[in-house]
Amino acid sequence: VQLQASGGGLAQGGGSLRLSCVVSGRTFRAWPMAWFRQAPGKEREFVGVIRWSAGGTLYADSVKGRFAISRDNARNTVFLNMNSLKPEDTAVYYCATPAQIPSTWDVLASSAFYNYWGQGTLVTVSS
Repeated sequence: VQLQASGGGLAQGGGSLRLSCVVSGRTFRAWPMAWFRQAPGKEREFVGVIRWSAGGTLYADSVKGRFAISRDNARNTVFLNMNSLKPEDTAVYYCATPAQIPSTWDVLASSAFYNYWGQGTLVTVSS
């Protein structure tokens, strides 16, 4: 399974960016897809996740109402739409997917649950 993230760059505070992650090597629509981020000097943190074919989502409180995850199963791609960006959103963003379907929602917020990761894409937000 391979994940390729793209779309990072420089944005001004209040601006928008859209990240993409293309997945190969598995039946894309059958698996949840998540985004995490890691700021300099900080641990990797959960951003949000979208479930498999039904498409329900879960977000971290820090991005709720500003970020939205969507998926295009025909293109094996998951998107992270980021609006109202803040300087504290500056980080390397990673897409991830697990090797098993979870029995509960809450485990999807833990990076330990994920087996496959993209290479990361840097988002920098200026004030």
